[in-house]
Amino acid sequence: MIDKTRVQALVDEWLNGKDYFLTDLTITPDDCITVEIDHADGVWIDDCVQLSRFIEDHLSREEEDYELEVGSAGLGQPFKVLRQWQNHIGKQVEVTTTDNRKLRGLLTAVDADSVALEVRQKVQVEGKKRPVWQDMPVTVPMAEVRSGKYVIDFK
Repeated sequence: MIDKTRVQALVDEWLNGKDYFLTDLTITPDDCITVEIDHADGVWIDDCVQLSRFIEDHLSREEEDYELEVGSAGLGQPFKVLRQWQNHIGKQVEVTTTDNRKLRGLLTAVDADSVALEVRQKVQVEGKKRPVWQDMPVTVPMAEVRSGKYVIDFK
């Protein structure tokens, strides 16, 4: 089986000095290597091809046969690393908590400990008979976040 740390080192070498970052690297028992990268402005196919060729140039198919797939994290897919969260500050996201609550709102801040959103909620205001919609700050500890993803809005 191909050594994951070896492939990780190759990916890190290619990423060095670039604004791309690794979101996922998996190697199955039958040597199917999947590398997923991301960038704040999106991923170009040419860069995926360059990374794929770089990895292939440093692995020998004579030693071990493998399948290699290099791609982007994918728009609308769940975030896998903190940097993806950070790239979406100021954008609409959907957060699913460990107790299956879904929060949809503007991502205002994120760090390794928590996610902060502005969520539109109905709130009872003193002096008003009916609740009114207001943007309310909500902070969710990262330990309670099951997943988060960018919300694609076609409006």
